[in-house]
Amino acid sequence: MTRSQVSRPVEVVVIGAGQAGLSGAYHLRRAGLVPGRDFVVVDHNTGPGGAWRHRWDSLTTDTVNGVHSLPGMPWSEPDHPVRVNTAIPRYFAAYEREFELRVRRPVSVRRVREGPEGRLWVETTEGAWSARGLINATGTWERPFWPHYPGRSSFLGRQLHTADFTGGAEFAGQRVVVVGGGGSAVDMLLDLLGVARGLTWVTRRPLNLMTGPFTPEHGRASVAVIAERVRRGELPGSIVSATGLRLPPALARAIDDGRLTLERTFDRITPEGVVWDGGRFVPADALLWATGFRPSVTHLGPLNLREPGGGIRVDGTRAVADPRVHLIGYGPTASTIGANRAGRGAVRELADHLGGFRSTEEIPLAS
Repeated sequence: MTRSQVSRPVEVVVIGAGQAGLSGAYHLRRAGLVPGRDFVVVDHNTGPGGAWRHRWDSLTTDTVNGVHSLPGMPWSEPDHPVRVNTAIPRYFAAYEREFELRVRRPVSVRRVREGPEGRLWVETTEGAWSARGLINATGTWERPFWPHYPGRSSFLGRQLHTADFTGGAEFAGQRVVVVGGGGSAVDMLLDLLGVARGLTWVTRRPLNLMTGPFTPEHGRASVAVIAERVRRGELPGSIVSATGLRLPPALARAIDDGRLTLERTFDRITPEGVVWDGGRFVPADALLWATGFRPSVTHLGPLNLREPGGGIRVDGTRAVADPRVHLIGYGPTASTIGANRAGRGAVRELADHLGGFRSTEEIPLAS
């Protein structure tokens, strides 16, 4: 009998140990479950930090939108800017130690399917677990979206996605086209400003710019838009598509003085650059695709959760087609603060659906 045919029984499997997965694990522990015995957390990264560990070196704590505390252990804002790809993994590592979450890594989940006796069978590179419930917190970083444009394969320069970007310095003196109208495009453009010889920013739609401060009312309205999409079984789309984009003053000035050219998306790509149907041509040495990501949920395919709209229909965090499955960091819970809140709600609702968790040990934790 192979390892994939033998399962270890647990109450819940948590897939992913980024902000969402750690939040879910924390609340499972608060519910009285013992890490490693009653529930298991698997993560395919080689170390703590989730997607943060893959961000480029020049992205610091004073240039990201914000780092939110994990439940039960506040994030201490450093007194000087530090790299997020080291600071946040250190914070996550300390969190895992503090609550003894016993994250197993690197472990990749191959598929989740129906198992015997109404349990979920979670097949991984480290064998299988059978679980009464599942918290999926796999995020999007592993599924960059590359849109199709005529001629893209003919381009002779470099093409990178946000997931491959390591900083603007390697593009010094080059003509760069950045594609995309979200926060990742803004981060890359700031890193390229004053470094690239030519800088063009193209977006499929006019920029949806925020005006005035981002209030709690704006936040709730934006989350409601994404929540309605996933309730209909559509792909969630980006948070920025609902919140709007804050344009940093440095980029606004660069557009005004011509150091950065803002255009609608080109119609095709040539070996030397990009072309619009009207005849405009922009030469390029590199195309940077800040075109977003898709949810990393292919391992859930055997459960047949997808709707005709392409997404998984979710109510809160619960997969409507299978209430044993909860998705955190999906749709309206994709923000760091949203993932925190969703962890608590997912655990409570999962416990209600299962008629309570089966645990023999209570672990008191600070509120």
